[in-house]
Amino acid sequence: MPHTRESLIAILDELAIKTTTVDHEPAFTVDDVLRMHDAIPAGVNVKNLFLKDAKGALWLVSAPFERTIDLKALPNRIGCKRVSFGSPALLMETLGVIPGAVTPFAPVNDTARRVRVVLDAEMMRAETLNAHPLVNTATTNIRTADLLRFLRHVHDDPLVAELGD
Repeated sequence: MPHTRESLIAILDELAIKTTTVDHEPAFTVDDVLRMHDAIPAGVNVKNLFLKDAKGALWLVSAPFERTIDLKALPNRIGCKRVSFGSPALLMETLGVIPGAVTPFAPVNDTARRVRVVLDAEMMRAETLNAHPLVNTATTNIRTADLLRFLRHVHDDPLVAELGD
């Protein structure tokens, strides 16, 4: 059974990681979140891509909303071959979330460690970021250093890469 928003927040609390979570209407796209901009705490708003490479490896790429991710250039930046989007079924199987709720918090559900996490370097130079807490009806603000600590605790050390030009 995948973690819930509540169990995610409990893990963050156990790690003494302070967050702020705001409830809102369901947000499936970047445009949906941008319409709610005033209700969301200050911080880098994150978009996430669930990808599969030519060798079958799985990737979760998190970057600022504004960042254009060139899927043809991305493999050279992260060290893999050609990538394409992973299916919703594979997303649920590995990260326990639905499309529209993909988040850098989702590796908490990847107990088999099948997914390699990639964080945009520019995003990680910011003080805080905003991401869904496993559901797309809320946004959680977290310090970037605390996100790294969380990921290292529940999953693996993420790859921090320059994803933009």
